Amino acid sequence: MVKTGEFSWIGDWGERRASLTPNRHAIFDNIEKKIYTYNDLNIRAKQLAHVLLDHGISKGDRVAMFSTNRIECIDLFLASGKIGAILVPFNVRLSIQELEYLIKKTTPSIFFYEPKLESQALEIKKKNLVEKNVVMGKKSIHGDPTSQRLMNKALKSEIEKLSINFEDPHLILFTGGTTGLPKGAILSHRLIFWNSVNTILSWSLNSDDVQPLFFPLFHTGGWNVLLVPFYHLGAKTILMGDFNPEESLRIITDQNCTIVVGVPTMYHLMANSPNFNSTNLASVKIFISGGAPCPVAIMEKYWARDKLFKMGYGLTEVGPNNFYLPESKIKQKPTSVGIPVFHCDMKIIDTKTNLIVKQGDVGELLLKGPHIFSGYWDEPDETKKTIEPDGWVHTGDLAKQDEDFYYYIVGRKKEMYISGGENVYPVEIEEILFKHPSIDLAAVIGVSDEKWGEVGKAFITLKPGKEISTDDIRDYLLQKLARYKVPKYFEIKEDLPTSAAGKILKRELK
Repeated sequence: MVKTGEFSWIGDWGERRASLTPNRHAIFDNIEKKIYTYNDLNIRAKQLAHVLLDHGISKGDRVAMFSTNRIECIDLFLASGKIGAILVPFNVRLSIQELEYLIKKTTPSIFFYEPKLESQALEIKKKNLVEKNVVMGKKSIHGDPTSQRLMNKALKSEIEKLSINFEDPHLILFTGGTTGLPKGAILSHRLIFWNSVNTILSWSLNSDDVQPLFFPLFHTGGWNVLLVPFYHLGAKTILMGDFNPEESLRIITDQNCTIVVGVPTMYHLMANSPNFNSTNLASVKIFISGGAPCPVAIMEKYWARDKLFKMGYGLTEVGPNNFYLPESKIKQKPTSVGIPVFHCDMKIIDTKTNLIVKQGDVGELLLKGPHIFSGYWDEPDETKKTIEPDGWVHTGDLAKQDEDFYYYIVGRKKEMYISGGENVYPVEIEEILFKHPSIDLAAVIGVSDEKWGEVGKAFITLKPGKEISTDDIRDYLLQKLARYKVPKYFEIKEDLPTSAAGKILKRELK
């Protein structure tokens, strides 16, 4: 008799999809210029699962992955799902010290790394932090075996079905914490499944959709925004390499992409490409921006091409797909993230009283549903702070609802600052800065001030060939904002620091 939450298909995305649509194109690898069908990927996953088993990896063991996006990352996700192992992807921008900390925290049994990260991998190997090391691909380094060679020798036979429960972890993804140290969010098979269901139902996806994968696969966006929902449907994903705006526009046209998801910085770069206006975007049904608030000034460039463009919202700990903005409301409510997806509850609470705020007031957004995470790896206190006993998850994001019950993300709770007793939300200031004809990018943070407690500091980059003084920028803002919201300090820079996912890193500006 099958226990509640136990089914033979849990975790085995490869086998189930291959049995339904074996010959459909699953992945076009734009790095290697190779097509993989769902059957191809399932064969590779079975081989790699046998490799893991041969190396003594069993249910619950951690499998570390240190790589940019490549087909072997997808192999690892599918193979770990078959045997109940936990895939732990590491950000490729981590320093050796950060990587060492996370490895010690998660104690992986095997470490997969890509060849171009060999110098970091060699440092880890010298420290004897992981017993087994495997190079992803075909090129052997420092005597470590390659994943392809091991797979070539492995069996292609079926894997013995294990008892895998919805609550068993499949991924540990690291997210920044208030302490500055990354926390490993545990993503169960339940979260991954229900996020996929929510996304397919609420976003009206279908098996003929095609997407370019812009998010890195050490980020929840890489797996859960569209890759796994597309796998669920049998749709097609284009595996992209490092982001390049011209190449991205070419792929959107050549591969007839129907839905494109990225961060504001990516859309900004594509819209500023000399090829943007001549690129055929006819196949694209919608562009969706996530990861950070997207300025309307960027959206307008896509609207001018007669394309739908809207914002989404998510976080590693919930979903990450939580909202849906109807097409009819996009231009009417351009800064709204919409209404809850099908299987998701939400509320906005006062950060001091924990009571639900009045409609229109700002408070912290809390989410609840079958797509919430299971807690932070080896962080029981942080888990208790984030997940309420009744299942509500604190997002740390500030939000409000309008008169039609549509949600707006006002900013991060930790990014809001209080100047002279007044709450200031950097997103509001950044939105106006982006509209200035000379400003290219902008980020606002709060800094200490003896008189006001905190004041704003704006970091700005200018468009090519443009010049403007900080006094002119201040005067521009004074015409559009209350005086207390206008930053006290301005710094014009050549560029702004961004994460591997393309988000502006305000913590580095601080």
